[in-house]
Amino acid sequence: MGIFSRLKTLISSNVNDLINRAENPEKMLNQLIIDMNEQLIESKKAVALAIADEKKLEREVLNHEAQSVEWERKAIMAVKAEKDDLAKEALLRKQEYDNNLAEYKKQWEAQKSSVGQLKEALRDLQNRIEEAQRKKNLLIARAKRAEAQRKIQDTISTVSGNKSAFEAFDRMAQKVDQIEAQAEAARELEDFSSHSSLEKSFAELEKSDVSADMLLMDLKEKIKVLPAESRG
Repeated sequence: MGIFSRLKTLISSNVNDLINRAENPEKMLNQLIIDMNEQLIESKKAVALAIADEKKLEREVLNHEAQSVEWERKAIMAVKAEKDDLAKEALLRKQEYDNNLAEYKKQWEAQKSSVGQLKEALRDLQNRIEEAQRKKNLLIARAKRAEAQRKIQDTISTVSGNKSAFEAFDRMAQKVDQIEAQAEAARELEDFSSHSSLEKSFAELEKSDVSADMLLMDLKEKIKVLPAESRG
């Protein structure tokens, strides 16, 4: 049963290492499955050796049973031939095989029990490894989703925490608003100045026209009052 204890220790060690490092869950899970299968192969070899020992003990039991029966047959044959000495030798030999048979039976029964437990443990181990293989893809998917969520959360935290950039952006927006307002004011002033200049020009022109008319009228009035010879 020691092989299964070693396998359990190995698996626990690998799992703890996986949890502690957690660098690449997919790679580590795949490697863990590989390690499990390699140890499963070693476990199967150990169980096969235990089964071989059981079979060997079984053959010894059958052989001693056959030898016991054979020496009993020989003892009977010697008794019928009235050869008691040979019969005694045959019975002693039968007794020797019977004694060894009892010991071999005890060992065989113990080995059969151990092999039964080993087979059951091996089946349980194989089922657990198969279950781990089925769960591997799910665990990998969960690990990838968790990593993606972590990256999203890190991004959100980075964006939310970068207040200075947003404050600078807001100040720049205010600056643009101010520049636009100043440009609009300058344009309005320019329009106003152009309008005032045009009105002033027309006012000057009107003023000039009025002055010319007055001068002309004054001139005509002077002409009327001059003596005739002067007008000739």
